[in-house]
Amino acid sequence: MNFKNRFNTYNWDEQKTSIYSKTSRDVENALTSKKRTLEDFKSLISPAATPYLEQMASLSHDLTTKRFGKTIQMFAPMYLSNECNNICTYCGFSLDNKVKRKTLTDTEILKEVAFIKAQGFNHILLVTGEANHTVHVSYFKNAIQLIKSHFANISIEVQPLETQDYKELHEAGVYSVLVYQETYHKEVYKHYHPKGKKSNFDYRLETPDRVGQSGTHKIGLGVLLGLEDWRVDSFFCALHLDYLQKTYWQTKYSISFPRMRPAEGIIEPNVIVTDKELVQLLCAYRLLNEDVELSISTRESENLRNNIIPLGVTSMSAGSKTNPGGYIVEPESLEQFEISDERNISQISHLIKQSGYEPVYKDWDHALSHL
Repeated sequence: MNFKNRFNTYNWDEQKTSIYSKTSRDVENALTSKKRTLEDFKSLISPAATPYLEQMASLSHDLTTKRFGKTIQMFAPMYLSNECNNICTYCGFSLDNKVKRKTLTDTEILKEVAFIKAQGFNHILLVTGEANHTVHVSYFKNAIQLIKSHFANISIEVQPLETQDYKELHEAGVYSVLVYQETYHKEVYKHYHPKGKKSNFDYRLETPDRVGQSGTHKIGLGVLLGLEDWRVDSFFCALHLDYLQKTYWQTKYSISFPRMRPAEGIIEPNVIVTDKELVQLLCAYRLLNEDVELSISTRESENLRNNIIPLGVTSMSAGSKTNPGGYIVEPESLEQFEISDERNISQISHLIKQSGYEPVYKDWDHALSHL
């Protein structure tokens, strides 16, 4: 059985009713449970849990400190291309945005790398639009070959690929693959993705299975907060995580919490997710799963990022650019979305230290895989 088979046994409306029917007693039982279940997770993300947020935050802090220590992993995204064959109503790279496109050359990649390295980063996330004719496996392998001597850890967030492709990229030096379902609401998914390969809901849903089968070290999951009911979407994401951990138990996992941000030509959010609700969600994931890594990007405001560090976060980006060449080569190229926290790595490192934590720039090396 792959995840699609399990997913198809669940109904969106039934899970929504279940979440919104949770009571204070359900929340209290979840908080005191020694081994929390997906039903407990529903309770912790339900409206009934809102008065318990302080208690959730305290427990989340304790669990995170026990498992990860007082450290925050630092990373930077590097956008290689904004070319894309999909129409996605929430993304600045959408094919129907008639603007100049940019894909970095080898020379431009190395210029961006030099700038990012000079800031002190050792973890890098390579990001592209989904344009198979331009940014394909050969392009990714070439980019990885160019940069892998400069970074301890390379992650990718690109179009869904086949298992063999992921195996080749893993062998080339990719440590983790991030792939977000965007929304697990199958009935409306096509509305947000009217054209392109990404409109195939099932193919995208099965992508983490293909990554798991490839032997890649880590898989990153998430939903785009703002498309549909965040509670129901997050339950299905937690269901996905639960399945993957049990099936590919040697793989590590991370969850990201992207909220919709302004971008060229996109729709307004269908649902507004408040800062308080985002904190509730992050803490609920930590109470469900002590081992999963939780990441907060520069989509979020300075104020939120100033205060969220002790609540369960394990990684943060800093000084991010969401356009190809955005650091040094072509700062005015098309962005995927506007960032909110524009502080550089020195400022974020200072913030982390002020919070009593240690910013970590390197925690893994490819050499270790050959020991």
